[in-house]
Amino acid sequence: MELCTYKIRITGTVQGVGFRPFVYALSQRYVLQGTVCNTPQGVVIFVNTDTITLKQFLIALEYEHPLLASIQSIEHEELDYTVFEDFKIIKTEDTGAVTANIPPDVSICSECEKELLDSKNRRFKYPFITCTHCGVRYSIINTLPYDRVNTSMKFFKMCILCEEEYNNPLDRRYHAQPIGCFECGPQLQLLDNVCESTSFLGIQTVVDLFQQGKIIAVKGVGGYHLMCDARNEKAVETLRKRKKRVSKPFAMMVRDIQMAKEYASINEKESELLSSKERPIVILSANTDKTKNLHPQSSKVGVFLPYTPLHLLLLESLQRPLLATSANVVDEPICTNLEDLKKLEGVYDYVLEHNRDIVNGCDDSVLFVVKNQTLMLRRARGYAPVQVKLPFKLEKNVLALGANQKTTIAIGFDNQVILSPHIGDLHTINSMDYYKKNIKTLENMYSFTPEVIAYDKHPHYETTKIAQELLASKKVQSEKKVQHHFAHVLAVMAEKALTKKVFAVAFDGTGFGDDGNLWGGEFMLCDYDGYERIAHIAYFKLLGGAKAIKEPKRVALALLFDLYAEKVFALNNPTTQSFSQKELRSYFLTYKKGINAPLSSSVGRLFDAVASLLGVCHVMSYEGESGILLEELYDASVQGHYRFGYENTKIDILPLLEDILSESDVVVATSKFFHTLVKIIELVYEPYDLDLVLSGGVFQNRVLVSLVLDKFPQAILPNIIPPNDGGIALGQVVARINTEDKNND
Repeated sequence: MELCTYKIRITGTVQGVGFRPFVYALSQRYVLQGTVCNTPQGVVIFVNTDTITLKQFLIALEYEHPLLASIQSIEHEELDYTVFEDFKIIKTEDTGAVTANIPPDVSICSECEKELLDSKNRRFKYPFITCTHCGVRYSIINTLPYDRVNTSMKFFKMCILCEEEYNNPLDRRYHAQPIGCFECGPQLQLLDNVCESTSFLGIQTVVDLFQQGKIIAVKGVGGYHLMCDARNEKAVETLRKRKKRVSKPFAMMVRDIQMAKEYASINEKESELLSSKERPIVILSANTDKTKNLHPQSSKVGVFLPYTPLHLLLLESLQRPLLATSANVVDEPICTNLEDLKKLEGVYDYVLEHNRDIVNGCDDSVLFVVKNQTLMLRRARGYAPVQVKLPFKLEKNVLALGANQKTTIAIGFDNQVILSPHIGDLHTINSMDYYKKNIKTLENMYSFTPEVIAYDKHPHYETTKIAQELLASKKVQSEKKVQHHFAHVLAVMAEKALTKKVFAVAFDGTGFGDDGNLWGGEFMLCDYDGYERIAHIAYFKLLGGAKAIKEPKRVALALLFDLYAEKVFALNNPTTQSFSQKELRSYFLTYKKGINAPLSSSVGRLFDAVASLLGVCHVMSYEGESGILLEELYDASVQGHYRFGYENTKIDILPLLEDILSESDVVVATSKFFHTLVKIIELVYEPYDLDLVLSGGVFQNRVLVSLVLDKFPQAILPNIIPPNDGGIALGQVVARINTEDKNND
């Protein structure tokens, strides 16, 4: 058959994943001549072949690609015939707009694990063993394309043996940018608690310290972990005391699935996630009290498997689970260098350091499974950055700034959005610096220039201040303010590529509403062009404003005032008992006058109020504590729900609270509360024949999600984007509301 020259363009995650060697191997199979190279857009192949072989080649590209690759499109066109003598992998082209996906960091592969534990291999016990199928990617990238010169590995000159592997197209380490060995790659160092070098004789030195109950800051892929022996109760309590983390759960890292099953019940879906190349923290049901001190208030425990060779070596030698929690100052991002880590020198005893710079910090991903659906709580290492393909094209380049907590940022162009890894809360100077660095990282990697700035309507968010700065500097042409819960819903619609109007339930903690109140119990009809708020939880007051978010008793007290006014002074329940008479009378005055008592419709705050009324939680030591405690009290055998009212778009929850106060059994009250929330959704949704979309931070509660899915199996939840504020930036990008031109002068 006649030979023709074809140009094949492949987009997606096709760089840094062994794609070019894969193409080279296919060329040998099909006896092809031509070239393959990386470009800012993906991978481009020129090949001489006939039409039948071309079809076979394209099928092989689509279905046999490397495990870490993810193909979005394969396009081909016939060109004028060009003579090629053989098939070559050629130098990266660097022209054109950058659209290639950034490869995420992934866990050690099975081949590298075998070599790591093989005493005859030259990389036996080398803590940074890697190949094109595994290892660091995003955390070491300065810019695309993903070549060694553009990573923090550029400072390590390859030895002869590594260079031979790196340049051999048939070797699985061909162009593995982090390649190295004992002779030429990154090395470990043990430091004391003031970061001075100390005696280090290898992994066993660190294991001995764990066995002595020491707390060690271990430098990983996207930052440091604080680690100790998870079975050593004294070490765990010491860490809690030093980190001032009284009861918030800690995660543990285990050697393998077999060890995980010693501590948790694991279904097939959860096992797949634990063992996946992303290696997230999976929230599981504990099956023993052996590690109860890791999760003192909950029957759930966060578990993950080692994802670096260093972690694997530590666990292989220790043969016990390790407590592993992010090394960070409260309200600040994970530490990525020694300078930041030194702020925690009173927490750790030693530092296991290495000399490969972390360019981009990236925390551990956290998720759980309910009704066989994955719900992402924190999308980070292994899963991010993520590219979301849109069902339409954006008219302009959009930079979305996200929210103020659990924030992410996003850039949108053409028909795609790139969402950053989890950044965190924006409460400190360091967290703001880290946030701005993430913006620059995505802009630099994609040569991205924003034309529209999208941000939350809340006037006091740090993200709003940044938006105003950018507008004042005229670095962007126009702005769009996107209502918080509308953005929540749009994030799910974008993830699922929904194009028709939906019925949305947005149950959340706090979000600035169009009327200036704090929304969070919203029922909306939404499409990308806007929304109609058809119902909401009737407003109640948050006594003390922001203080009420951390003190559920304040929310409960305001609702008691709504119910009983001055009669509250004579009531005897867990909430009133948590205040003195003087406090009750003082707060009643501020309640009546509305001083520092904003109105809210938040279901998140309703959870808080119920927790206080039942004596479960009056003051929270960490975010979401009230919901976790109520989740623990739920009993599936309890039937029925409590009263509530629904008239003129408002859902009256006061009858619900009256019923709870008259209930003597805390378990029954909690269980009926959950059922009442589902009944409210059922009643409001009943007249509509639209897809039911659920979003907002309250839908991180597995009991509520499970009950809603029992009632509405077809309900649509986000699976790759967090239902919490981690998805807000995606929703902000895709909102097709009118933008306001700020630079028309």
